[in-house]
Amino acid sequence: MGRDVTVATFTRSDRQRFRDKVLRDLDALARMLAERRFSEERRSLGVEIELNLTDDRGDPAMANAVVLERIADPAFQTELGQFNVEINIPPRRLEGAVFAELEEAVRRSLNHAEERARTAGAHMVVIGILPSLGPEHLTEDSLSANARYRLLNDQIFAARGEDLEIDIAGPERLQTTADTIAPEAACTSVQLHQQVDPPRFAACWNAAQAIAGVQLALGANAPFFFGRELWRETRIALFEQATDTRPEELKAQGVRPRVWFGERWITSIFDLFDENTRYFGALLPQCEDEDPFEELDAGRVPGLHELRLHNGTIYRWNRPVYDVAGGAAHVRVENRVLPAGPTIADTMANAALYYGLVRVLAEEQRPVWSRMSFAAARDNFHAGARDGIDAELFWPGAGTVPATELVLRRLLPLAHEGLDRWGIDAADRDRLLGVIEQRCVRRRNGASWQAETVQALEARGRDRATALREMTVRYRELMHANEPVHDWPEG
Repeated sequence: MGRDVTVATFTRSDRQRFRDKVLRDLDALARMLAERRFSEERRSLGVEIELNLTDDRGDPAMANAVVLERIADPAFQTELGQFNVEINIPPRRLEGAVFAELEEAVRRSLNHAEERARTAGAHMVVIGILPSLGPEHLTEDSLSANARYRLLNDQIFAARGEDLEIDIAGPERLQTTADTIAPEAACTSVQLHQQVDPPRFAACWNAAQAIAGVQLALGANAPFFFGRELWRETRIALFEQATDTRPEELKAQGVRPRVWFGERWITSIFDLFDENTRYFGALLPQCEDEDPFEELDAGRVPGLHELRLHNGTIYRWNRPVYDVAGGAAHVRVENRVLPAGPTIADTMANAALYYGLVRVLAEEQRPVWSRMSFAAARDNFHAGARDGIDAELFWPGAGTVPATELVLRRLLPLAHEGLDRWGIDAADRDRLLGVIEQRCVRRRNGASWQAETVQALEARGRDRATALREMTVRYRELMHANEPVHDWPEG
């Protein structure tokens, strides 16, 4: 959401003022882009990882407040559900041994957090959706004790005017309703940030959109929700439905969803912020006193507070970010496609593939988005989420092919070249892309391992709920060992 919200209720005049300020911020952004008022640093990356808390049996532990108190590390923050926390990794330069350094830093923080969480009877789990979650764990009472979450919940349901409907069909089907946004808390992800030069933003964003389906196919890690086997990355469908402010009538009219892949390739970051302003009403219309043009005229950098707050309530899978750090403005692509886990080693391999591919694809003379329709990229995205490692994806010059074949034959060499252009250490490059290669060769990712393990446990007489809890405990142990998922034992 960008920042905490302090107002408890909003009036009609609040909404009108907020809309006017968002438009003024948008005009200020246009001026900043025209005058090139941005930091030139373009090698910065950042990572955020959302985690779940479980008890000894593998069930959700509603304990984030006490766990965060005992961790006592500002890098760990609250998240939507009481069984969620998030770790934010300080930005680093995308060069050298950055991935090895990141992996070590995250593992060190995670080990410390796990040690402290155990004193509260909880354990950390890095996974796309906690398999042992049930309806009883996702109620209004399960939301974290933070006013912004309650307010966001109220505003979404005020806009929608009726309960949420969740309908997801995979190997099994789930149909249910929710009267809060608590099901969103089930969706835990990894966010990859990349600072870019504004004139290059469109190319980087388009490249990220083009490979989103590949990311999901290889990284899927959420096959179960409410005891049902659904999509391989059920998190995508669940998040889209759990924050939908549109009743059926508005869907029929073509109103855009707030969780959105998008509908076109772009030519500027301005396109995305302009769409946000034109297509989406305010959920949290809280204004600041700053006038952005006064700041610009005085030679200062405006915060564009309203534009940023509004942007934080529109959940694009690749989101534009405007931020100010060290007295300078910059823009980032925030990649929100990947689920958390299965291990930190797998997370770094996913990150290496992403940064390597985006670097090469964004610099091609004839870019992939000039040869592929946006609809094809969107179809790839949902195919990757639905079918995971078994997905078939479209790629220019290859047609529709298995995702594993596409990666092995075409995309891994491009990622290798991209990491070389970033100046990534060769040993680190080969180790992480080797993880991706073996995942494709063995056709195993987090989702397929979870499904196979539950099937094996059920074949040995476990009921579904018991199998899911036992699988979660086994997953947790293997996750902390940090061996990539393609090497995890079967069943």
